[in-house]
Amino acid sequence: MNYGHRPRFGLRMPSGSCQDPGQLLQWADTAARLGLEVLVVAAGEDGVDLEPATVASWLGARGSSTMTVETWLPPNPAMLARAVASLDQLTGGRVELTVRARPDAAMGEAIHVVRELWNVLDHGLGRYKGRVHRLAGAQKAPPAHEVSIGVHAHDRDELHLAGRLADGWSTDWSDLTALIDGNRAVDGAARDAGRDPREIRRCLTICGEFGPRTGAFTGTPADWSADLLTLVVDHGVSDIILDTDQPDIAVAFAVEVAPAVRTAVDAALPPGWSSARVRSSAALARRRPGIDYETVPPGLAEVVEPGDLAYAQLRSGYLRGGAPGIILRAATAEQVVDALAFAHRHPGIPLSRRSAGHGVSGRSTNDGGIVIDVSLMNTVEVLDQRTRRVLIGPGARWAEVAAALAPYGWALSSGDYGGVGVGGLATAGGIGYLAREHGLTIDHLRAADLVLANGATVRVSDSQNPDLFWAVRGAGANFGIVTAFEFEVDEVGPVAFAQLTQDADDLEGYLVEWARVVENSPRDLTSFLIVAPPRAGRPPIALTRSMVHAADRDTILARLEPLAAISPMYAQEVVITSYAHVMNNASPDAPLSRGEPVSRSGLFRHITPQFAAAASHVLRSNAIHWFQLRSVGGAVADIPADATAYAHRDANFSLVVMGSDDEAVDRQWDRLRPFLNGLYLSFESSLAPDRIAAAWPPATLSRLRRLKAVYDPGGLFGDNFALTPVTPDPKGAQT
Repeated sequence: MNYGHRPRFGLRMPSGSCQDPGQLLQWADTAARLGLEVLVVAAGEDGVDLEPATVASWLGARGSSTMTVETWLPPNPAMLARAVASLDQLTGGRVELTVRARPDAAMGEAIHVVRELWNVLDHGLGRYKGRVHRLAGAQKAPPAHEVSIGVHAHDRDELHLAGRLADGWSTDWSDLTALIDGNRAVDGAARDAGRDPREIRRCLTICGEFGPRTGAFTGTPADWSADLLTLVVDHGVSDIILDTDQPDIAVAFAVEVAPAVRTAVDAALPPGWSSARVRSSAALARRRPGIDYETVPPGLAEVVEPGDLAYAQLRSGYLRGGAPGIILRAATAEQVVDALAFAHRHPGIPLSRRSAGHGVSGRSTNDGGIVIDVSLMNTVEVLDQRTRRVLIGPGARWAEVAAALAPYGWALSSGDYGGVGVGGLATAGGIGYLAREHGLTIDHLRAADLVLANGATVRVSDSQNPDLFWAVRGAGANFGIVTAFEFEVDEVGPVAFAQLTQDADDLEGYLVEWARVVENSPRDLTSFLIVAPPRAGRPPIALTRSMVHAADRDTILARLEPLAAISPMYAQEVVITSYAHVMNNASPDAPLSRGEPVSRSGLFRHITPQFAAAASHVLRSNAIHWFQLRSVGGAVADIPADATAYAHRDANFSLVVMGSDDEAVDRQWDRLRPFLNGLYLSFESSLAPDRIAAAWPPATLSRLRRLKAVYDPGGLFGDNFALTPVTPDPKGAQT
């Protein structure tokens, strides 16, 4: 039988201590040059030959083939797990592991230890208790990809071990009967363990020569191809590894035999014979109820389930832990359409959308539902240098955008953290370090491509679907998934970026004075303020992050000296740099958050002594750990309030606080409510109904609800401040 694995071809290289290191490198280069997929670093004689994991590490920077590290069962499998995981990280996911040993309890336990240390799908330290091997709380060490563990097996007990525990069965060619019997034993053991035999790749190591035909793997390349075709099609062999020290045999194997076998296999088997991914029984056991995993669209860029290693890095956002049932990664608008169609077939299952996953509001993941992830749509393309038009994918991060625009002397104001994704911010508003001079991010949006709830793809702009274009700028999450943004960006030269740390013991006075300085300053200054709450008797500390769009010393000093004069200084750093350099502040690490964010957002016009007094009480309450004010106003207020769905144009300040307990945060937030007039969607985590009314003024909200009835009447997009559709009746009333 065939197990559905496409054939791979490779070389087995000698690693004996007598082997010339130069020849080892030559074999690695040969495998890559010939296009062979696998390079087996052989175990050799334990204690005599070179240690295979070390050899593989030495060769890791060479070539492009997957390296199979073949090793005798080590006395400490935890060390092997860490070595292989590290090598896999360094090589970008090009490592596999094959173990040779007798099938005693130690070997099975060793495989369990290795898998436990690679298991980052379950939180916590690695733990395992066996007769021979134990883990009593070890730090896990995940590889870059799902490293397969093979077992080299010949006798019955070894074959049963491979069937029960391994991802692959490796053996040396002897005769067809041995292969058939081995497959039968592996398959039976797999079924007895509740596994699908297709989970297990079959790896066959062969020796041979070209010349007279005297048996299998002799004769012409056509003879070899015929021998291998039968083994692949009828007996499920998927990896064919050539063991030779003759370069001419290796070349003929790679150039003449391997391509012929691939072509013949595709001709002999029905179309699509290898298209289905076989997930392990352990992975299938992690599937969530209510999701029809078997009908996932086949053309998506990636499908990640709870049992896949990639799930550990994609399940959560930066600020919210998640446990979705499936993550559909789309790289094109067509794939987004397919993913939405899958979501439509699952009414009642939560649906979340994600660009890059920062999501202060915590809406980019869920529990048990579907996530449509567009982070792979991350290109930044200059369309027209004369008009400064650029096309940006929703999955791009703002640090990447800033870096791409910098060579042209351009920038696009976009928050304060380079790790934020374009999609979320560019449909909510975009309060960034250039806001007072250049407005919000959405104020530079000139067009967008959108996938609607019904799967239709539309372009929105002032002239195409202008009603949707209005809604996308400030309420886009309710109307579709943007697959491309077209912006007109600004010419932005060098900027001064100042980080001041000051005493805020007179907190009320500091807040009032900071606001006064900002409001009275020219628009080329935008300032953000973070106040660290007092702890252990220490006074509160004010940290300002201010940008001045200027490079000359006199202008910079004129803008910053009033801020510096507010209170005594603990530390200061002022640099003249580029906007891209300031935005290059994102961590490359994948989000591994847990729990729920608790954040509240508000917009308001002025910081009065009364607001400052209330804010001081909130900061000293121990209920919050984050308090940030962002200056808005300036160019933001130049846009008419009804020009976009972001309507609170008269606000000079945006406030966000964060804590760990909803009720405690709400009690303190109630002290600030009387001073607020609106909120900024991206910073609000509350699901309370009154937050919808706070987000949009009545006229804006009414218009949005009417549009919701047209474009998403079923409420498919209900994950992020969902609007209730309202349809006008013929008499003008709303229903």
